Amino acid sequence: MTAQPATAPAARPAQPAGSAQPEVRQVTEAQRLARAYLLRVAEPPAPALVRFVARHGPVVAAEQVRSGDVPDAVRAETEARRHLDQAEQDLAEADAAGARLVVPEDAEWPAWQFTALEAAENGGHRYAGEPLALWVRGSARLDDAADRAVAVVGARAATAYGEHVAAEFGHGIALAGHSVVSGAAYGIDGAAHRGALAAGGKTVAVLGCGVDVGYPAGHSALLRKIAESGAVVSEYAPGTPPARHRFLVRNRLIAGLSEGVVVVEAGRRSGARNTAATAAALGRLVMAVPGPITSAMSVGCHQLLRTGDACVVGSVEEVIETVGRIGVDLAEPPPAEVRATDGLDDQSLRVHEALGAGRALSADQIAVASGVPLGRVRALLTGLELAGFTARCEAGWRLAPAKARGDP
Repeated sequence: MTAQPATAPAARPAQPAGSAQPEVRQVTEAQRLARAYLLRVAEPPAPALVRFVARHGPVVAAEQVRSGDVPDAVRAETEARRHLDQAEQDLAEADAAGARLVVPEDAEWPAWQFTALEAAENGGHRYAGEPLALWVRGSARLDDAADRAVAVVGARAATAYGEHVAAEFGHGIALAGHSVVSGAAYGIDGAAHRGALAAGGKTVAVLGCGVDVGYPAGHSALLRKIAESGAVVSEYAPGTPPARHRFLVRNRLIAGLSEGVVVVEAGRRSGARNTAATAAALGRLVMAVPGPITSAMSVGCHQLLRTGDACVVGSVEEVIETVGRIGVDLAEPPPAEVRATDGLDDQSLRVHEALGAGRALSADQIAVASGVPLGRVRALLTGLELAGFTARCEAGWRLAPAKARGDP
């Protein structure tokens, strides 16, 4: 048998300025069927199988997996399911659910984003490695959705504060022209998706089950809305049920598809912290939102900040500055609080404060209270009167009304 040449996932070529024409590639039916078969027989991540496919090509690799004629490492990943040849059925079920199989041979494959997954796997990170292919339900091209994308993740048992922040961040990030990536879970994930949708933006939900399963059940309608303008993504075959380990595995895709990850709320041990750790291993930017020190849902964020594993963000503008273009996407500093007395010198300020808000004082009394010599106090009181800070009366000196002083 002649080995099929490996088809390496190529980086998406730059489009000419003003061009909206996507790259067109010819993917054979045999290649797509082969990858659909391999996705079902190996539980992700399957790094040995991914390397085997890269070396031999998907069609030959699938044939050898079926026959069991594979290296030991590949056999360990595929032996239990290699008899499950349901590729045509999986493709038909996906099509019925409005989904398609995106493979590395497709032009919309986000090859550049997934390069870091391979590097992290080579570095020994537990949950890393490129996916063999991805089931995608939705109208958005996967490469477009992954371009300038930010992940917003956090606790399922989120507080009202956390959900509010996640929705505001999702909305603002989408308005800034970035895609919002999350995991479609209850709490922070769902709030981030809804915020992006409310802004008319693009959002991507990465699942730990089949794209046709609709998990969690309470987010079935949300997932349909996401698919209308964005994408629902999974590397698990249609019908695959959710499982705890699958959510940890899918977190690498959330991180890999994004330029940076924002953790809004997270417990001491949580999937959001796992996503943050994976993002750091991929060289992605990790951000965390501080919260009340009394909230168990902020412990994870505060640990990330305390250990220096994340930078603090408190606004959408700070998120965009962190992931954006250097020197361009800068957050505006908060406006400084201005007081009418800011321009006073030290002695003038002491005289002004000595007057307080009570009864009128004589110049002698002001000198004692302020510690400024009497002669200097008399001179300063005149200057403060001209500036509208003080007023002379029969009993001595008092503060001028706030309107006269020009207080904001």
